[in-house]
Amino acid sequence: MMGRENKMHNDLFYLCALIEYIARQTKNRNRVIVNILGEERLKKIYRLADVYHSDNIARVADDLIQECNIENDYFDITNVKYKVPTHWDIAKVYKRLIINVSADNPKHYISTLITVYNSWIADKIDDYNSSFYYDSPDCIYQSYLVGKAL
Repeated sequence: MMGRENKMHNDLFYLCALIEYIARQTKNRNRVIVNILGEERLKKIYRLADVYHSDNIARVADDLIQECNIENDYFDITNVKYKVPTHWDIAKVYKRLIINVSADNPKHYISTLITVYNSWIADKIDDYNSSFYYDSPDCIYQSYLVGKAL
């Protein structure tokens, strides 16, 4: 059972990284990408994450950008004063929060993902000029629960 849990966490991590990657490529907010992809496509990517993960993330992202007609916007998340965290770094933050909010129930990962990315906390995590995304996973989770940064 433990290996299966790790696989589920890894699949969720990949999905979050892909969302971040697409958002950066198209200069959209993460929530925009989540909402364009939609629940069914997010579930499919999550189910097939181990297959997608074996491919180049840039190619997978390009395919989804084309398939979903994701247009470029003007939100440049990488225009910051300090070093920009990688899409993998931010995926780890979101993955941990989603696991905590869903009480580590994989059946709820996608619905929780949609809720989290559409909540106030996504703006805090995605503000790379602040240090919020560096806070401990528990602090981020507790902030989410109380509705403000602690």
